[in-house]
Amino acid sequence: MKPLLLTLVLTLLLSACASERTPARLSFGIDAIEGSARRLWPAAPEIPRYQYAGELTGEQNFVRDEAEESGLQKVWRWITGLGQEARPNVLQRPQAVAISAADGRIYVTDVSRAAVFVFDPLAGELKVWEYAAGLTRFASPVGIATDGRGGVWVADADLAELVRLDAEGNGVQHIGKPLLKRPTGLARDPLTGHLYVADTYAHTVHVFDEDGRWLHAIGQRGEAPGQFNYPTHVALRGRELQVTDTMNSRIQIIPLDGGKPRVVGERGLYLGNLVRPKGVASDSEGNLYVIESYYDRLLVFNADGQFLLPIGGTGTAIDKFYLPAGVTVDDTDRIFIADTFNGRVVIFRYLGGGDIDAL
Repeated sequence: MKPLLLTLVLTLLLSACASERTPARLSFGIDAIEGSARRLWPAAPEIPRYQYAGELTGEQNFVRDEAEESGLQKVWRWITGLGQEARPNVLQRPQAVAISAADGRIYVTDVSRAAVFVFDPLAGELKVWEYAAGLTRFASPVGIATDGRGGVWVADADLAELVRLDAEGNGVQHIGKPLLKRPTGLARDPLTGHLYVADTYAHTVHVFDEDGRWLHAIGQRGEAPGQFNYPTHVALRGRELQVTDTMNSRIQIIPLDGGKPRVVGERGLYLGNLVRPKGVASDSEGNLYVIESYYDRLLVFNADGQFLLPIGGTGTAIDKFYLPAGVTVDDTDRIFIADTFNGRVVIFRYLGGGDIDAL
């Protein structure tokens, strides 16, 4: 066969294979870990409240059923893999997680890669967004929140601004300059569209509307209730703002409709005390989750602020962490923890009254 004709045939063949490529399935890898499906907290004989549900690390989380692939599709995968190094995209230093209830996308900020990782179950692929706008790369993306329009807001601590990316990862809006000093934690109110950003170096939480207009600030530097000392993470539950008041070693619950702030946790060296708290989130029953980064633990408090139990400790096993940062809870009460120096997002499920069949 003549070279030109052979090239044409191969092009048509490979194009057909690419168009018919078997979609990948997003897997949390729980099936690959022996005995993980029964890993529960607290341990027996206590009633189980939490169950290990897997982890996210990168491209390895997207798997294909090779039995369903045609011979041509396998040839396509082999040819397209030629000349490429076996270096898949993987999380390096994840900081925070946001989940889209609309399409199931899981967004993870990574300060080492300086990018947003998008685990897209509908597309069956991992996407990596590295650009804040045009040729401007992210520098230190930390906080992240869905924008209600199919994209996300990202708080970049070094760029000192909030960036809105559309559903394709294009930077379409930039707000916060020159007001913000070092934006870190970020939360968005789905009812009002208001953005709440922890400005760590300014010791306050700034509030913007969805058009980017600054509305007001919450708190100032200090130790009294309603004051902050290097706040780092924020979350919303109903009409309450949860703020990690990191260097005051506490969580503050700020009623958005007025009223006195509540304080959860206190400084100390006992289990359940806080030293360097970071991520904060809550589930549908009001249980509060706090990342205690100094001791590599997830601490669980009830809705009244009473300490219930710890999960974790220093290590690399599935129930251990290494300098974790952010935490978020989705609509089904799955808990996503950015296990920063282990380069992964660890997932647990809240079982409520102990129904282990809920997973």
